Amino acid sequence: MIHSTAIIDPSAELADDVIVGPFSVVGAGVRIDSGSILGSHVLVKGPTSIGKNNRIFQFSSVGEDTQDMKYRGEPTRLEIGDRNIIREYCTIHRGTVQDKWLTKIGNDNLFMAYTHVAHDCVVGNHVIMANAASIAGHVLVEDFAILGGFTLVHQFCKIGRYSFSAMGSIISRDIPPYVLVGGQPTKPHGINAVGLERQGFSQDAIRQIKKAYKVVYKSGLKLEEAISTLEEMTGDTPEVESLVTFLKQTQRSILR
Repeated sequence: MIHSTAIIDPSAELADDVIVGPFSVVGAGVRIDSGSILGSHVLVKGPTSIGKNNRIFQFSSVGEDTQDMKYRGEPTRLEIGDRNIIREYCTIHRGTVQDKWLTKIGNDNLFMAYTHVAHDCVVGNHVIMANAASIAGHVLVEDFAILGGFTLVHQFCKIGRYSFSAMGSIISRDIPPYVLVGGQPTKPHGINAVGLERQGFSQDAIRQIKKAYKVVYKSGLKLEEAISTLEEMTGDTPEVESLVTFLKQTQRSILR
């Protein structure tokens, strides 16, 4: 159902059951799959593809031109997967030619009110960004990460899977998987044990992750030395192996 006051570009492709609310605008090059709902006063600008069963609340701006000063009007893209909830006043921008031309959102994510996803970001699956959390350009947020309200993430940072940032965190380095950060200045404060339990991690896996955290943050080892020590532990649990992989790939170093 498309409200009579909505404006839909003739080139936009909407599944038959897509709902578009009053005064919303769907631009050229937009594709929206079945079951998705746009509330009132929503702007979707293309090239953008939106998957199935997404809900976008009023006054959100999805697929707008990037704020990057290098942008010159190129037809960069935004891809959004399935079952995402995008609350009021969210902004999600398309990519730039300086990266992969693409901003990409996975499945089953919750973007609370006033959150911002900048150009060329990749957000995985089951991510929660609480109110007013913002990620700058080229940021990677891995599956099941939670960014607390008013968290700010510097460009090119990586946020590891199952990590958690407390309200008001300012993140300028990579956050490894499972790590909890917070405070001013923002620092690591152990592992996201409660979150891991809620996601069904075994007590043995959580113990191994705690051991790995101590190697990285409590042993006094340099990062390269900590990685070598962790590699000896990878046979105990695959969760430690994924942590090692993350640490080896960090380019901005990690928050320590």
